[in-house]
Amino acid sequence: MTLNLSASPHVRDRWTTSFIMHTVLLSLVPAAVVGVFVYGLHALFVILASIVAAVGSEALFCLLTRRPLSIFDGSAAVTGMLLALSLSPSTPVIYPILGSMFAILVVKCCFGGLGKNFINPALVGRCFLLISFGTAMTKFPSLDGVTSATPLKVMTDALDAGVRLNLDVTSMFLGTANGVIGSSIVALLIGGLILWGLDIIHGEICFSVLGAFTLVMGLFGGRGFDPAYLAAQLCGGGVVMGAFFMATDYTTSPVSRLGQLVYGCLIGVLGALFRILGKVDYFSYSVIIGNLFTPLIDMYIIPKPYAYRKKAIRAASGVKLPPLKQRIPKPVIALALITLIAGVALSGVYSMTKGTIEAHEAAAKAAAYKAVVPDAEKFENVETADAAIQALNGGVYGTNFGKAYINEAFAAKDAAGNLVGYALSVTSGDGYDGDITLSLGLDPEGKVLGIAFTTLNETPGMGMLAKEPAFTDQFVGKAVTQFVHNKGGASGDNAIDAISGASTTSGAVVNAVNAGLDFFHSVMQGGN
Repeated sequence: MTLNLSASPHVRDRWTTSFIMHTVLLSLVPAAVVGVFVYGLHALFVILASIVAAVGSEALFCLLTRRPLSIFDGSAAVTGMLLALSLSPSTPVIYPILGSMFAILVVKCCFGGLGKNFINPALVGRCFLLISFGTAMTKFPSLDGVTSATPLKVMTDALDAGVRLNLDVTSMFLGTANGVIGSSIVALLIGGLILWGLDIIHGEICFSVLGAFTLVMGLFGGRGFDPAYLAAQLCGGGVVMGAFFMATDYTTSPVSRLGQLVYGCLIGVLGALFRILGKVDYFSYSVIIGNLFTPLIDMYIIPKPYAYRKKAIRAASGVKLPPLKQRIPKPVIALALITLIAGVALSGVYSMTKGTIEAHEAAAKAAAYKAVVPDAEKFENVETADAAIQALNGGVYGTNFGKAYINEAFAAKDAAGNLVGYALSVTSGDGYDGDITLSLGLDPEGKVLGIAFTTLNETPGMGMLAKEPAFTDQFVGKAVTQFVHNKGGASGDNAIDAISGASTTSGAVVNAVNAGLDFFHSVMQGGN
């Protein structure tokens, strides 16, 4: 009889090792994509070199020892990817190659291969590089190419100096701050939650790591439970990657659920203490120490045997509803968390770009005002106009102009401070495809100097003809109190010929201009 032995634990599952490893590899792709997008092609070369070196080292070992080729199970590629994502984007390509070779040949293959290593190979490879090439491994380029400290190091220095520091936690969360290649927390969380939702990794480990780390940092970190401070600590230094992708390695983590909780808390506490007392990030070492405690944890925390009637008294009491975590499938919870994280990431992107967007909008407005009052060098507020606009409180202006809104009104002055006209921003909600916002320029007596659109999203070839000179020039040079929208052909000095096939659009423009003229004559004229 042939006896077939394999590495423990001997638990059969519908998923193969190859499937699990390739799923883990795919879950790391979002972080890799963000890293390459932010840091450039050199980050891609580091990732590829690390993966190729890891897979090649395992293939070479199998060839030399005449063992079956094991590179297709994906474990070596995962090791290479994890190592690469934990390195600086400016790391010379030779370093990830050396680190991957050490991780595979020394830590994995020399102890028997997959399932027999006692510590995480990728982490040991990183620590090997930190010890051997410390200076090169701790250089992190900022996005302008200049070598600078990571946000975590900047925050630590500020704490030591007693200086209050406002870090851009949003950039750290999105992965656009200087750091390792896999520093995008949102990408790591999405990948990690997918693995948790598929029950590939155990939530007892990753969530206990994050919880224990946060608790210790809040108690002893020096800033209490300040949300911004704790968020920055969680987003910096590899805590999330360690919790979801390093500490959850099957071979080096405990078997029982309680043991996994103890193991995760140990790693979180050590990681926080190392960061507080060591003043640098030693989270990699906290995971390795946790790996070394795994056999001890498994020795003293023994899982309940199969067929053990857990909570038999509760079942006998007639309670039929299963626990909440059984009523709500784990993939549903994971999907909800991923959706929440994606929403936070989108709001973060908005907050990061909000200033730029507002600056561009302000520049567009200034250009539009300049276009309608060419002689103006500056635009100043008019107190009476500001008070009237504030009194409107965003409401419709007047009763004869449709849904017209007065947004802004300024006095236009030349370089010497002389009044050369007025500029108004008016919106009409009567456009065919949405709001139409335009700038209206008037001379001091109220003659129209010009109109320019800041928002016009009408039908191409029809409503968009409103911005053409053939239509806008009808307003220029006319000193009237109100224009008439004439659909049958222009007649009279105040008549505006409608756009053929787009009378709704041209009518909305006429209403907006008329609202601006009325506001000028009734509020602004003589108010400056």
